[in-house]
Amino acid sequence: MPAIDRIEGLEFYKTTYEDELPYLARFCDLLESERCFHRDHLPGHITGSAWILNKKRTHVLLVHHVKLNRWLQPGGHADGEENVLSVALREVNEETGLVHFKELVPGIFDLDIHTIPARNEFPEHLHYDVRFAFVATDDEEDLAVSEESHEVKWISLLDVAELCCNNASILRMLMKTNAIKI
Repeated sequence: MPAIDRIEGLEFYKTTYEDELPYLARFCDLLESERCFHRDHLPGHITGSAWILNKKRTHVLLVHHVKLNRWLQPGGHADGEENVLSVALREVNEETGLVHFKELVPGIFDLDIHTIPARNEFPEHLHYDVRFAFVATDDEEDLAVSEESHEVKWISLLDVAELCCNNASILRMLMKTNAIKI
């Protein structure tokens, strides 16, 4: 099996965003490693996350991450699971309690590679994040806050850039969201 086939849909993924263009080749290189879906694989490993809009598509669900002290989309380590969509769905449920949503767009929404700082005995490393986009199908008010987060909150799309300190990868997902014809 070619390495790129280890993530469903990756061979068909296309982007027009300049900052995202180099990621596909880097993902393909990483996928040559047998253990790339395990968090102990260094210098980086696969993660899955979800960009979730509310039913009216005016807000996005973000978590204030404890370890990174930043607002981010729900997501996390594959921990050996090669179905990255399943990873993203698991992380949404664990980190937010949200269970009612559908795809905003089919397949992969975004790819990102970002540095995670060293912590305790684990060195600085890279997260190769495969991102999927969803829309909540209910107006869920009862969100869960896991031990991995300080807070979980629906954030207005108008406030995301400032709240996320103009994080380039978050801004790219915001731009992609704004480009979708609703």
